[in-house]
Amino acid sequence: MNIWVDADACPVAIKDILFRAAQRTKIQTTLIANHFMRTPPSRYIAFVQVASGFDIADNEIVKRLQAGDIVITGDIPLAAEVIEKGGQALNPRGELYTTENIKARLTMRDFMETMRSSGVMTGGPEPLSQSDRKAFADQLDRLLAQHTQS
Repeated sequence: MNIWVDADACPVAIKDILFRAAQRTKIQTTLIANHFMRTPPSRYIAFVQVASGFDIADNEIVKRLQAGDIVITGDIPLAAEVIEKGGQALNPRGELYTTENIKARLTMRDFMETMRSSGVMTGGPEPLSQSDRKAFADQLDRLLAQHTQS
């Protein structure tokens, strides 16, 4: 199992949690982004820089993904592709995307995009809170525990 991180929009606090988890569990964790990022020196943490462009990083993650891998992303269409390939998708607020909830998330995303394109100001997401960080860390621990039990 590998952990893939859609790193362009991943908050620093979440990356820090992932770096600690990679060291603790010895699970390969790879950040993929279209701009350079510093990562701690570790044999379990890697960084792949891809070209800039729409969905280039997402496409690289999907290309490398194997069934059972975990992908960290807030990108709902990417999460849908991950689930379709047998991976698990977790957003930085600790929400696990599943076959049961991904269609509703895609529908809501499309609705909000339509609203924004028609000029309605929808606002952005709230800043990442301490409870979001805890929810993420707890859900990541559950996923990693499932892996070690199998």
